[in-house]
Amino acid sequence: MRRFRSWDGTELAYRLVGSGPPLVCIPGGPGQAVEYLGELGGLSDHRTLVLLDNRGTGASSVPEDPETYRVDRLVQDVEALRDHLQLDRFDLFGHSASGGICLGYAVEYPHRLDHVVLVAPSLRVVGIPSDRGVDEVLARRVHEPWYAEAVAALHAVAASPQELERYRWLSTPLLYGRWNAAAHAQARAEPAQFAQPATDGFYANFEPDPAIPKRLAALEVPVLLVAGEYDIWPTCRAVRELAAGIPHAEVAELPRIGHFPWVDDPSMFAATVEGFLAGHPAPPTP
Repeated sequence: MRRFRSWDGTELAYRLVGSGPPLVCIPGGPGQAVEYLGELGGLSDHRTLVLLDNRGTGASSVPEDPETYRVDRLVQDVEALRDHLQLDRFDLFGHSASGGICLGYAVEYPHRLDHVVLVAPSLRVVGIPSDRGVDEVLARRVHEPWYAEAVAALHAVAASPQELERYRWLSTPLLYGRWNAAAHAQARAEPAQFAQPATDGFYANFEPDPAIPKRLAALEVPVLLVAGEYDIWPTCRAVRELAAGIPHAEVAELPRIGHFPWVDDPSMFAATVEGFLAGHPAPPTP
């Protein structure tokens, strides 16, 4: 792991994987170590992945101020990483909860970006409910052998932490397009990858900035929004609603894919992202 000091002196860790132009990757969770991204289904064959552990997660240090775990504050860590890497402009990748970090970065530092790729992004920072049409999505999976138990667990109210963990595991197949060995392996590894203070602090005292949608409407950067047909947070319908407010956004709806497309279908995912990055010219330098 490589290390640098962020804006407040907190030491953050990142690693470089692959070859080619850099793609700065911010993990979600929230509060999850970046290791769960792996090599993004072989995207590392085309890009140098700059894989950041957010503060207080993975190999990064715990900050002195717990308020800096908040989604809008983490934007400054991305800018500190850019400065450390001495990149004038770069391509930015976010997954799930880090979609909020990346959207925040895009409106604060649009002149630093060539492309943005958001995979199953959290929509909380823009005030869009992530579960638009979720019942329709669930209904597409009624044939799965685990369906009834998973949906029951999804809606169950836990009476204890142990019961909560049991329900989470039973509903986990809903996060994947294929509940196979690769999905099992990732899901089993996840609990050890989370740092509870970072998870708890991500949305603590956070209120969406009502100006963000208007600022996104002025964004000139090409944006790819990757949505899985089977994803329930966010659904494809919700992602399309986000795309409607960003002028240079396009949506890649991947069939029979869940919340982790590089696990469900690595080659399709890598080809989709690389095709976008290679096929869309960056905006002109101001």
